Amino acid sequence: MSRERQDLLSRTALGVFRLNGQLLAVSEELARPAGLTASWWQVLGAVLPEPLPVSGIARVMGMTRQGVQRVADLLVREGLAEYLPNPAHRRAKLLTPTEGGRAAIAKIGPGHAALADRLAEELGETAFAETVRVLERLSAALDKVSEGSEPVTEP
Repeated sequence: MSRERQDLLSRTALGVFRLNGQLLAVSEELARPAGLTASWWQVLGAVLPEPLPVSGIARVMGMTRQGVQRVADLLVREGLAEYLPNPAHRRAKLLTPTEGGRAAIAKIGPGHAALADRLAEELGETAFAETVRVLERLSAALDKVSEGSEPVTEP
C-alpha cells in the first residue's frame, strides 16, 4: 500500500508545483498593469484586512520571513505600504497598505474577476468550489502531519 500512497503524494506535489507556476505566471500578468509583481500583490493582499507583522504575513502566505521582509521593505520604499507601531511587540512593526497600495490592488480587480469567471465557466461552479475545499483541506492536513515532526529516513 505504501507505494501507491507514495505515488499519490508525488503526483500531488508535481501537480501543485505546476499549479503554483501557472498561478504565479497569471498573477504576474494581472499585477503588471498596476505596477506590482505577484509577490508584492501577495504581501499587500495579506495586509488588506488588517495590519500584520512580517512573521504573521509569512505564516498566512506560506512564505519565508526573510522573503516577506524583503518585499515589505520594497513596498514601503515605493510608498505602497507603511510600518506602524505594534502594541503587542516593540520591535515587530505592523505592515499596512497605504492609499497608493490599496489603489494598486484595486486596479487588479477587473482582471482578477475576469479570470475567476473564466475558471468558473471552465470548471463549473460546483467543481470550482470543491477544488478550493480540497486544496484548503490538503493544506490543513499537511500542517497537521508536519507539526513537530522530523523528516523520516529509512536505514
